[in-house]
Amino acid sequence: MTSARPETADRDRHPTFVVGHRNPDADAICSAIAYAAYKEARGDRGYIAARCGNSNARIDTILARFHQPLPYYLSDVSPRVRDLMATEVHSISENATCAEALELIDRHHIRVLPVTSGRNRLAGVVSLSALGSVFIPRVNDPRTMRQVNTSLSRITRALHARALHLVNADRIEELFVRLGTMDLSSFWSISIRENIAADQAIVIVGDRHDIQRRSIELGIRALVITSNLEPDDETIELAQRRGVSLIVSPYDSATTSWVVRTASTLDRVIEKDVATVNADLRIADARKKFSTGSAHAFPVTSDDGELIGFLTKTDVLKPPPTRLVLVDHNELTQAVPGADEVSITEIIDHHRLGALNTTQPILFINEPVGSTCTIVADLFRRENLQPSPDIAGIMMSGLISDTLHLNGPTTTGKDAIILAWLAEIAGVESKKLADEIFNSGSVILANPPEKIVRSDHKVYEEEGIRFAVSQVEELGFGNFWQHAKPIAAALAELRDEEKLAFAALLVTDINTQNSLLLVKGDADFIRRISYPHVEQDEIFDMPGIVSRKKQLIPYLTSLLREMAADGALPRS
Repeated sequence: MTSARPETADRDRHPTFVVGHRNPDADAICSAIAYAAYKEARGDRGYIAARCGNSNARIDTILARFHQPLPYYLSDVSPRVRDLMATEVHSISENATCAEALELIDRHHIRVLPVTSGRNRLAGVVSLSALGSVFIPRVNDPRTMRQVNTSLSRITRALHARALHLVNADRIEELFVRLGTMDLSSFWSISIRENIAADQAIVIVGDRHDIQRRSIELGIRALVITSNLEPDDETIELAQRRGVSLIVSPYDSATTSWVVRTASTLDRVIEKDVATVNADLRIADARKKFSTGSAHAFPVTSDDGELIGFLTKTDVLKPPPTRLVLVDHNELTQAVPGADEVSITEIIDHHRLGALNTTQPILFINEPVGSTCTIVADLFRRENLQPSPDIAGIMMSGLISDTLHLNGPTTTGKDAIILAWLAEIAGVESKKLADEIFNSGSVILANPPEKIVRSDHKVYEEEGIRFAVSQVEELGFGNFWQHAKPIAAALAELRDEEKLAFAALLVTDINTQNSLLLVKGDADFIRRISYPHVEQDEIFDMPGIVSRKKQLIPYLTSLLREMAADGALPRS
């Protein structure tokens, strides 16, 4: 839809959506397209025209006439886990060692490390506390303090050592670490007392040649010589002959002993029963999961268990990346679902001010003109930017539709001036375009009743009472009378579904500039409507009423204020 010069990497990744109200009319769609084009003309990157409702025959006719695609559909902009999670996840293979896990945790300053199996499937997590428990001394069980479950190749890797001779290097086995720092007789008596077999022993020794050779003769599993001390040829030959692995460590004996224990595989410290979240989970729900548990972070997995991200408590406090520009409305009840959870950066509108709070100052343009497209076109004009003929035609269409070709009560002199300016750029005669738009199809004939009552449907709140008003424009009332009963039933269902005090449908005859009002809801409220009934108690003749914004809504809200004064407000 829009493309412009690069601005920032963040703007490229997270565009700003220019979006009209729910159940959009032509002005909402056209002003979204036009404002995105205006931003592009100014050199602002990343603004995308969007919609939060379905199209209709009139909108389709306009878009086809001026070669514009239907704006991007937004069903819900509530921030999701995918918006805030870390996607560059530091993880470790389930075949790795504790030493490698500790190194990753230290290098990246993280508390929890995901563990993966083949094809990046989540196998569990390891934490710093779990790893620490492996190395906490257990003085009442010295045998376990010496135990390490690993392979000689992993020990060599953990030590950054030189392997002079390795036997079955990759075999995972239970081994026990011994320090060769005492007299030989004492050394082996302790091993016997702790029931450690020679072929399970790893002896760590410095330059004690007597212990080196005696250990090899006893058939230990491996001899680790510390401080990069080179064994003599006779010792190497003896180790090879007796099948004893021989490793040279760069560290002193104490450090070597500790590092060997960290070469244990992760089996004992992997937490396999770990809670995960899906990338589609709403951030609001993720916050609840954090608040009700002790977890500091959650792995994010796909439906088939693949690790795709990581979400921490800190992540859910970040501002969501989604940004919105609201056009043709300023009330959250009319905005795309989730708008209250993301950043609203601008509002361009011509309706009454509703209750809307923002976390920071924003650009808010609100003018008493007949169309939002009038405001957007005037922005082009103020900055000496000329829209393309197609974009000019789009703005003409929104303006014509919302002002009934300058015949509606909301029409201003500015609308007429802007329409003439746009017609010259677009090369289109406004009367012909108006005929094309208004003859583009009957909403009532083209849609089922449940869709008719949701056409250009807006929810309002006054005196604490929620109500909805929809509007359709027809050439005459014949189509409405043919379908009045099913439309009335659908309007009643809409009122019940959305728990409203009342729901109304304004059917406007473009030719005569008159309307019919169908209302479903609170009986006392309906009785207070002073316009004449037409055939049925809930249908009213409203001559001269064509504007929902300027004529109908003020009248309905005055009735609610009157009921509030009488202490008789309706209930939903």
